[in-house]
Amino acid sequence: MASMLVPVLATKLYIPPPPVRVVQRSRLVERLNAGLHRKLTLISAPAGFGKSTLVSDWVTAGGSQAAWLSLDEGDSDPARFLTYLVAALRTIAPNIGVGVLGVLQDPQATQPPPNESVLTALLNEITTTMPGHFVLVLDDYHVIDATSIDQALTFLLDHLPPQMHMVITTREDPQLPLSRLRARNQLTELRAADLKFTPSEAAAFLQAMGVNLLAEDVAALERRTEGWIAGLQLAALSMQGHPDVSAFVRAFAGDHRYIADYLVEEVLQQQPDSVRSFLLQTSILDRLNGPLCDAVTGQGGGSARLEALERGNFFVVPLDDKRQWYRYHHLFGDVLHAHLMSEQPVMAATLHRRASEWYEHNGSAPDAVPQAIRHALAAEDFSRAADLVERAVPVMRPSRQEAALLGWLKALPDEVIHCRPVLSAAYAHVLLGIGELEGVEDMLRDAERWQGLSGIGTADERARPDSMPAGMVVADQEGYRRLPAQIAIARAGMALLLGNGTNAAKHAQRVLDLVPEGEEPGAGSGAALMGLAIWASGDLEAAHRTFAEGMAHLQQAGYLSDAIGGSVALADIRLAQGRLREAMRTYERGLQLAMAQTTRGEPVLRGAADMHVGMSGLLLEHNELDAAEQHLLKSKQLGAHNGFPQHGYRWRVAMAQIRKAQGDIDGALELIQEAEGLYVRDFFPNVRPVAALRARVWVSQGALGDALGWARERGLSVADDLSYLREFEHITLARVLLAMHKSDSAGRSIAEAVGLIERLLKAAEEGGRGGSVIEILVLQSLAHHAQGATPAALVPLERALALAEPEGYVRM
Repeated sequence: MASMLVPVLATKLYIPPPPVRVVQRSRLVERLNAGLHRKLTLISAPAGFGKSTLVSDWVTAGGSQAAWLSLDEGDSDPARFLTYLVAALRTIAPNIGVGVLGVLQDPQATQPPPNESVLTALLNEITTTMPGHFVLVLDDYHVIDATSIDQALTFLLDHLPPQMHMVITTREDPQLPLSRLRARNQLTELRAADLKFTPSEAAAFLQAMGVNLLAEDVAALERRTEGWIAGLQLAALSMQGHPDVSAFVRAFAGDHRYIADYLVEEVLQQQPDSVRSFLLQTSILDRLNGPLCDAVTGQGGGSARLEALERGNFFVVPLDDKRQWYRYHHLFGDVLHAHLMSEQPVMAATLHRRASEWYEHNGSAPDAVPQAIRHALAAEDFSRAADLVERAVPVMRPSRQEAALLGWLKALPDEVIHCRPVLSAAYAHVLLGIGELEGVEDMLRDAERWQGLSGIGTADERARPDSMPAGMVVADQEGYRRLPAQIAIARAGMALLLGNGTNAAKHAQRVLDLVPEGEEPGAGSGAALMGLAIWASGDLEAAHRTFAEGMAHLQQAGYLSDAIGGSVALADIRLAQGRLREAMRTYERGLQLAMAQTTRGEPVLRGAADMHVGMSGLLLEHNELDAAEQHLLKSKQLGAHNGFPQHGYRWRVAMAQIRKAQGDIDGALELIQEAEGLYVRDFFPNVRPVAALRARVWVSQGALGDALGWARERGLSVADDLSYLREFEHITLARVLLAMHKSDSAGRSIAEAVGLIERLLKAAEEGGRGGSVIEILVLQSLAHHAQGATPAALVPLERALALAEPEGYVRM
């Protein structure tokens, strides 16, 4: 199988050359030129109205630089779309987007970066490095079926640099804020009524096609096609050699769909059987080249036939300068395919199967693996498709093409997946990777069922075909050898997401037991998962030691991105222990690792932005507000794409804490609201929930009703059993009760607070959670003082100061 890390298909970035017989359309060119000062030009019309031809002619003849991206259905995957977007820009600015591409294609990343963060970095780079005006063309946007990409384009348009203009061609209006753009005079629109040929343009076009008609025949044909360019072109082809063209024009009628069917039938009937057969059989292909067409049709001469079709205006569009790859005009291809399915429905499956086999064995072909899988699915050869998907999983995972992989897996019948343990486990990993738990358990049970039937023996012995149980199918033998560990990893991850630390530890230990000695990535994964499970239990020192061991294995194996991301967890553990200086050193080492390769001219590794956020929080505790804010600004300059999925959430929480310290309570609450919407569940325990942070701000604001409402909503009580996972919430509850004391004449709230604080202090001391101990001692001092017992209040306060001073606590 070909590697999925091949960055781009160059033919998608090729500006299609205008046809030789192009009609000059000065009125439309003037409108395109006049719209350059606006953000967007939208060219929206049905197929066959010359949208791409118009734009191609305009940008080829115009004075502005142009980047072109021809879209296809595979581009609905956000990571793939953004990769191609950067690649298109690099055709006019070769050095742009190096860092963005590095993030999008990071083989170590477990989740794709947020679209907005990638676009923010790209827009900043465009603004500073591309001084000249340029046009970005997104051709055939109607094939995109992804809300996330619509949202990404909306963000791009909202923040479009002044030197950039976007052009979108589409058969249907995209889900973009067109009304808002119209109201702000930021949109130029060309639609079918604008694009259709005028009578004079129709006459010039037909003459260029070699058809000489009387003026009244031209007018009649123009009226009946309503200026539809494809209809006129098909009509011209049909009339070539027709004995009575006037009679043909008089008989020419019907709406666009029926005109297309009629004319294609006329064109096909006039072709030799060999040409007609070639057109129908190759209509299943998105792209055509000679060898591929030969494989599909079972005949030779495909390259020469494609060249002849191009010369004869048979709606073939060259996709590269060398005329090696072509595609059919979309409408023409659609109609050809409809005829194929009508005349030879059984043959279509055979053709798709041949195409799948060709792509499988020609890995250097554009999009070889996706095309092999697409054609296998179209042939309903689900066994073959499942084999291809199973072998593609290991190379797709590092490039984070979860959307494409998930689409293929969903297209396979359940019964095909259920008998494939490696594919079932892969499906579970894909679902966990996108944060979806539904279906994971069923997939893992299927994989475990087959694993249990495979008998005893070593992994190598079980992987032999003769030792596998009847009915089980394995395409990736290496994947089958690693199946037990992969199942255990998935189960540990699922347990962490569900908050079940006991099960997470059990499955993490199984990973460690299964991984062979010397296999650093497996050992690292097992130790890291075990460390996270221990962290959730509250045994912080053991958690730090175990997780650090896992990160060391992964770093040794070259998984630098994981090692950098692990710095966040290790620093958080030290912070909970009250060891601020060690936490700072952890962030500094993580930042150094992320920046190390910049000395060689390589991009900053993902995670650098998170290190600055972490250091900001520590500096805030030292009461160095300006320095804390500077680190957040550095993080923002690096861009959210240089952070992990939780970066947007963590950044806003850190800035909210600074705003609170500055007395800007409303600003803090607004940032916390934004953070809550950006929270991404991951395998780290959520020990400082954002809702509890909001409650603390409410307490400082005096909004005690809101804070008490939060406590009731969370079901918090002073009588609760205490656990580390809810310690932050219970400490927050104690703060609420202390704040309520002033309006509580019966003194009930202070009594409840004192009892809760005593229990919290004992639990935190036993767990070695020094950071919590310091905070609880401060609250204990405040509680005694509120009761009028100042001497008693000084005892815990003195102890808190003794613990806090060596680590540099100030704001506590």
